[in-house]
Amino acid sequence: MASITLGGNPVHTSGELPKVGSQLADFKLVQNDLSVASLSNFAGKKLVLNIFPSIDTGTCATSVRKFNESASNLENTTVLCISRDLPFAQKRFCGAEGLENVVNLSDFKEGSFGKTNGLEILDGPLAGLHSRAIIVVDADGKVLHTEQVAEIANEPNYEAALAAL
Repeated sequence: MASITLGGNPVHTSGELPKVGSQLADFKLVQNDLSVASLSNFAGKKLVLNIFPSIDTGTCATSVRKFNESASNLENTTVLCISRDLPFAQKRFCGAEGLENVVNLSDFKEGSFGKTNGLEILDGPLAGLHSRAIIVVDADGKVLHTEQVAEIANEPNYEAALAAL
C-alpha cells in the first residue's frame, strides 16, 4: 500500500506500482469508441502510461496536454492516458483541446487496472479513483520506470518518464 496525500492529507492506495524490470500485467480498458483494448493492442510499441484520477481536474488535464505535446516527437511510442472517467468525458476533453497524440483508456467498468497495479485510492474524497502515477514500458512490456506522485495535486516528473524511453 502506498501512502500519498491529497491537499496534504494522507490517503492510501490498494498496493504498490509494478516493479521496474517486471512485466506489465495485461489489461482490458475501454476505448473512446467503447471497444476494449488490451496490452496486445500495443504490442511492439513502447508505452507511457499517464494515470490520473479524472480528466476534469486541472492537474490531470495538464498532464494529458503535456504528454500529447511530447508524444508527437516520440518514435515507436504510444502515450496511454488512463483514468476511471467515462470514455465520453475523455473523448470530449481531447476533442475540445485538439489533442490527437495520446490514446485515452477508461477503467470505469470494474477498476481492475487500478486494482492490479496498486493504483486504486482507498480512502479520502477520491476513494475509488486512480492515484496519479506514471508507468513506462518497453516494446516487450517490461517496466522501465514508475512514479507514484506523492501529492495527488502535483504533476508527474515528465522528464524522468521520457528519459526512461
